[in-house]
Amino acid sequence: MAVTIKDVARLAGVSASSVCRALADPDRVRPETRDRVQTAARQLGYHPNRVARSLITGRTANIGVVLPDLGNPFFPTVVKAIQTQARRGDYAVLLTDTDEDPAVEVPAIRALAMQVDGFLLCSPRAADDELRAVAEKPMVVLNRRISPFPSVTADNSGGMRQAVGHLHALGHRTISYVAGPRTSWSNRDRLRGLRAATSALGMTLIEIGNVAPTVAGGAAAADLVAAAPVTAVLAYNDLVALGLVQRFQARGIAVPGQLSVVGFDDILVAALVGPPLTTVAIGKEQIGRVGVDLLLALMAAPGTAGLARAGSERAGSERAGSERAGSGQAGRARRVVPTQLIVRGSTGPVAR
Repeated sequence: MAVTIKDVARLAGVSASSVCRALADPDRVRPETRDRVQTAARQLGYHPNRVARSLITGRTANIGVVLPDLGNPFFPTVVKAIQTQARRGDYAVLLTDTDEDPAVEVPAIRALAMQVDGFLLCSPRAADDELRAVAEKPMVVLNRRISPFPSVTADNSGGMRQAVGHLHALGHRTISYVAGPRTSWSNRDRLRGLRAATSALGMTLIEIGNVAPTVAGGAAAADLVAAAPVTAVLAYNDLVALGLVQRFQARGIAVPGQLSVVGFDDILVAALVGPPLTTVAIGKEQIGRVGVDLLLALMAAPGTAGLARAGSERAGSERAGSERAGSGQAGRARRVVPTQLIVRGSTGPVAR
């Protein structure tokens, strides 16, 4: 027979309503009452009903996760870390995939809003103002910065510096970059870091794209890269890089003998292809864990609902200082995850 609130109340020597308060909102009861109730619940193996608890507290104990493409191997690793960290905080995860369509993101957020206490937006593609307009619940953004939301991003610039330095040491002086989606913040951030790194080393950069962040997108850009006077190519992500390698090999272009290829993300398959892909590794698990921690802290803070609406009144000043660490709420809640170049077989010295 299932253990009920009445069983816990009888063992703890309190009323059923006190048990509800002690388990759903512990700060509303005296410490000694809370301790007796929690001890009794543990002894009996009682687990609160999530639906009943939501009726009492007004909270769902759910986190909404919105991402652009679950078929991209980058995102399942992030989502797995999100689920693990959310479970530790006694939250469940509701997931929706927008299939790389910016027009789907806002309706998806609205559809989930009544079922969740907060959102993690993974690499959102919609415009900043559109996302602010639907921020009725606390939000944390992953792989993008949108004032005034807290964010977790990778050190894209640092990763590009490492990749460019590696190619420069191998003798490459003219390289290309195959860009990802035009609406991708990560793509723009990586390109900024790449331009700065090549300029600092006196290298020539030829930009190609934008392409879909897929193997097919990379294959579509490969002929343009092969026609350019370059000895190496950096790709927006590993999927694009794999598409480049496949097309080069189909044309008889040796990798890395004639063209070196560098990816970004270090998805699992990057180490399994031939040649294994040199890439910039991102701490995908860390992005997921830190994102959940930021969101749980944000949801626990008073007055967080409608954060973006309140922040929109000062959006001008927020945006002006958005690139300075510590500018307002968003600045204080920005986390940057390190990146690391992983050298494998797809890069080599310039052919003599």
